[in-house]
Amino acid sequence: MKNTGRILLSFFLLSAVILGYFFWRSNTNHETSQYITDKIQLGNITQTVSANGTLNPVVLVNVGTQVTGKVQKIYADFNNRVTSGQVLLELDPTLLKTEVAQSLSELNKAQATLDLAIANENRGEQLREKNYISKQDLDQLLQARKSAEAELGLAQAKLDGDRANLDYATIRSPVSGVIVDRQVDVGQTVTASFQTPILFKIAQDLSEMQIDSSFAEADIGNIKPGQKVFFTVDAFPQQSFSGVVKQIRLAPTIQQNVVTYNVVINVENKDGILLPGMTAYVNIKTAEHKNVLLVPNAALRFKPKDEKTKTTKTTTDSEPYRTGTVYKLVENKVEPISLRLGITDSNYTEVFSDKLKAGDILIVGYTQENQTSTSSFRVKVF
Repeated sequence: MKNTGRILLSFFLLSAVILGYFFWRSNTNHETSQYITDKIQLGNITQTVSANGTLNPVVLVNVGTQVTGKVQKIYADFNNRVTSGQVLLELDPTLLKTEVAQSLSELNKAQATLDLAIANENRGEQLREKNYISKQDLDQLLQARKSAEAELGLAQAKLDGDRANLDYATIRSPVSGVIVDRQVDVGQTVTASFQTPILFKIAQDLSEMQIDSSFAEADIGNIKPGQKVFFTVDAFPQQSFSGVVKQIRLAPTIQQNVVTYNVVINVENKDGILLPGMTAYVNIKTAEHKNVLLVPNAALRFKPKDEKTKTTKTTTDSEPYRTGTVYKLVENKVEPISLRLGITDSNYTEVFSDKLKAGDILIVGYTQENQTSTSSFRVKVF
């Protein structure tokens, strides 16, 4: 009986030990399996800022008219290549030719008046030498001659102006380029007033274009002339184009208390597939670091259930850099680690810490059954 009791006691003790071991293992496995994790990587990272913009010709010339008239002939159309001095359009010259003829008649009349005044002055001088007329009479003849000379000058200026207007009836291209817009038709009357009407728009060279893009004031401090730019357009969504920051315009644009600045980007368009007016989705590379420690952005956002939410520190006078906290999983234990942050992209952030190395496991979230109270995002487990 004693042996039987000892055997039963030993059996119960062994069973208790085995059950305790499995209970401890189950708790440990539950503790570690409730987290989604990811690894620290060693790699390259590029930081960019993004905005939308519009493709425009570098030089766009508006061709107008300096005289009023009806469009008689059009020699150029959309997309035509033109050279400097090439005739684009002619206005009806009938009225302008009439004005030239009238001015020419006025000039001839003024010339005849001057000839008569000169002859009278010469005769007056001869008569004055013989005392047949008074000096006052001679002065009047001199004044008549000078007045006739002035009238002749006015008539000549009027004729020159009318001839210039007749020349303006023939519209010529001021530059070599491509016609991107035509705003008149044959038979239409154009009126030259205080605001010159636009007849054509000529892009001087579409092989070189520019993007006018609006960047928020929070991003403008990271943008410098000469930086590399990558962009896409809706017409070719699978193709990436490149450019270079040319200029940051100092004049701000303010709409609904939002301040933006125009960033001008030079773009090569040797293939001619980029067209004026296209919307460009611009990314400017502001920094690039190679062979650095990278942590998933989800790891920086993760907070344990029992910890109050903390915000990432920003630059201060005593601490001129951003800092954050990640949670490292070491032997089934969660270890918070504070670190300094570098540049970031949409997926990873560069970090500086003596307590981290490539391959370390970080917590990025909770598993599905533990996610309801802590995290609103899901991260793939590696």
